[in-house]
Amino acid sequence: MCLGIPGQIVEITDADRLMAMAEVSGVRREVNVACIMDGPLESLIGAWALIHVGFAMSLIDEDEAAKTLEALRGLGEAQETLEAMAQGEAALEGSL
Repeated sequence: MCLGIPGQIVEITDADRLMAMAEVSGVRREVNVACIMDGPLESLIGAWALIHVGFAMSLIDEDEAAKTLEALRGLGEAQETLEAMAQGEAALEGSL
């Protein structure tokens, strides 16, 4: 099953590669923003997007993001995904 989780773009990390930092319920992960870019990269800071396997797939509004996160928390899927993301981040940090 594919799962897109709402995340907020908090900074641009590599403009040349269209990479940004997204925060999903306190977990930060670098994502590619090519699919949601519509203007200057800096305009994406603060925007909410659906995040899937390292890509920001589509823009959503803050209200939709909050409702989606709440629904996912209720299903328990968000927690599992967030734990997997945190483990992935830890593994990446350990390999550097």
